[in-house]
Amino acid sequence: MSTRTLSVSQALVAFLANQWTVDRIGAEEHRQRTIQGMFGIFGHGNVAGVGQALKQFQAEDPTVMPYYQGRNEQAQVHQAVGYARHTRRRATFAVSTSIGPGATNMVTGAALATTNRLPALLFPSDQFATRTPDPVLQQLERPDAGDITVNDVFRPVSRFFDRVVRPEQLFSALLSGMRVLTDPAETGAVTIALPQDVQAEALEVPEEFLAPREWRIRRPAPEEEDVRAAVAAIRAAERPVVIAGGGVHYAFATEALREFAEATGIPVAYTQAGVGVMDWDHPLCLGAVGSTGSTASNAVVADADLVIGIGTRYEDFTTASRTAFQHPDVRFVNVNVAAFDAYKQGSSVPIVADARKTLVELTKALGGYRVGGDLAATVEAEKQRWDTTVDAAFGERHLPLPSQNEIIGAVNEAMDDRDVVVCAAGSLPGDLHKMWRVKDPYGYHVEYAFSCMGYEIAGGLGVKRAAVAEAEQAGAPEDARDVVVMVGDGSYLMMHTELVTAVAEGFKLVVVLIQNHGYASIGALSEQLGSQRFGTKYRYLDGERHSFDDGSTLPIDLATNAESLGVRVLRVESGEGVIDRLKEAVAQAKAVPEGSGPVLVHVESDPLIDAPSSESWWDVPVTGTATLDSTNEAYEVYQQHKARQRPLLGN
Repeated sequence: MSTRTLSVSQALVAFLANQWTVDRIGAEEHRQRTIQGMFGIFGHGNVAGVGQALKQFQAEDPTVMPYYQGRNEQAQVHQAVGYARHTRRRATFAVSTSIGPGATNMVTGAALATTNRLPALLFPSDQFATRTPDPVLQQLERPDAGDITVNDVFRPVSRFFDRVVRPEQLFSALLSGMRVLTDPAETGAVTIALPQDVQAEALEVPEEFLAPREWRIRRPAPEEEDVRAAVAAIRAAERPVVIAGGGVHYAFATEALREFAEATGIPVAYTQAGVGVMDWDHPLCLGAVGSTGSTASNAVVADADLVIGIGTRYEDFTTASRTAFQHPDVRFVNVNVAAFDAYKQGSSVPIVADARKTLVELTKALGGYRVGGDLAATVEAEKQRWDTTVDAAFGERHLPLPSQNEIIGAVNEAMDDRDVVVCAAGSLPGDLHKMWRVKDPYGYHVEYAFSCMGYEIAGGLGVKRAAVAEAEQAGAPEDARDVVVMVGDGSYLMMHTELVTAVAEGFKLVVVLIQNHGYASIGALSEQLGSQRFGTKYRYLDGERHSFDDGSTLPIDLATNAESLGVRVLRVESGEGVIDRLKEAVAQAKAVPEGSGPVLVHVESDPLIDAPSSESWWDVPVTGTATLDSTNEAYEVYQQHKARQRPLLGN
């Protein structure tokens, strides 16, 4: 057997450079490099291991494993996740860190990747396997266990975890990790801890291990018995509805879903991850569902006797904390590549299969079937009611500060259909879910499974990387999709570091920063729950009352902060005409040539103006033993909603 003498780190890099994702959608075959490159911030834990390997390969051939700088380890994982989602889980990045805080900085990113079912490959460095120098700098010592390190915190937030304490273990660790990364039912964060001494050790690496290897994404067809059962359930239903999740996108099933809906007349509502599965103005598109949904979706879902879940994990915002489904005999047909999700809600017909293949089979088998006229009339009326509501919200003209509704409408209008909006946490995701009018399957990217403050700019940069690569592959790099990040000041302050990365690499990332001097989302929720926006305002401390609620507003100038990082900034002046100026600023930012670096549009908003009601609910417990009148009033409302919950759905 032919071998090559390499360090563990050199073998790791050489292996990753030759891994390919292979995928077939209908007659189209797709082949893409699985690991597009590696991010890394180097410390004593990885500078002489992975760092040396990357430098050596860069000197020999920069295309083997491109290295990218980042400014925060968590943000580097977010970039990998953003890239993975835009490529529909066909490709991602690896991230190398030093030991200690460099490693644990990635934990939030790992949890986000796993919660969103998106692949990211993480290599936190670890303490010496030999324990010759012990303890080393940044090593966690425990008197009760010698084999636990800080990297063990990755175990519950990773889909696969391993620690390479001997060089030979690298082979099985990497092969197992690649299996999980490319498995649509299992994917998430793959974490392989690398002791710093092992990284530099030499081993004989079989050439077979380093040869190009293909990983085919499994897209299982549905069982005939399951299709028959689903067809019977649909034909027996009077008011069926589809709830489409992110799995529709990852299965490239948007066209199949549209054909299914048009053939049967069954309306479609979508989750946060499912936005874009149908154009917003399609007659059968009800829009967002659940706690941050449209009144159209929520009205139809409430009366549905059959819910067809496709590629959704039924998160509590989707189910309105299990108050969304009010029909006494509601049943569920769930299509999901992961059995774990297919069986949720007590599904009477779980179909563990690819969404596109299942939709194609269902459409064929339901030939001639059509929903009744009553449901069709309800869909048309409810959709019109919600569209009118959103039109009114977009048309508000509050002065001197606009509402977030107006800002969303203005940005939506200024963007092209192919552009991508990116968001993650705060009030923006819920408002975008309700009101964003999307016309492209790739046009909406909101991370809401983990709802991680700070994801927006880093994740948006990952999306932009994928969009640029997409355009370059098509031979038109100047036509890359514009990526517009919408972020509030709270999330911006959490993590804006990757703006520096965008500056360094010249990525034209458009950031719309909404300044409302606090946490608007939790402020509104706090008020609803009787806590009077406690701790949600950016104010000076009132020392006598020890309160941040009533002091003067902090003199935060985030536009200047962005300028100091090298970002081009467009300030939108408040007052009469602010929305027109905002549209002009977004258009101006979009007109910047590719490769010119990021542009930030700064606009202030009024945080006290809410989005239109979804006529839905989200379960956040309220205490029944309060002395605050506001809390007691909220508790009475809470009990009314609790009475509508149905925790044991399914029959």
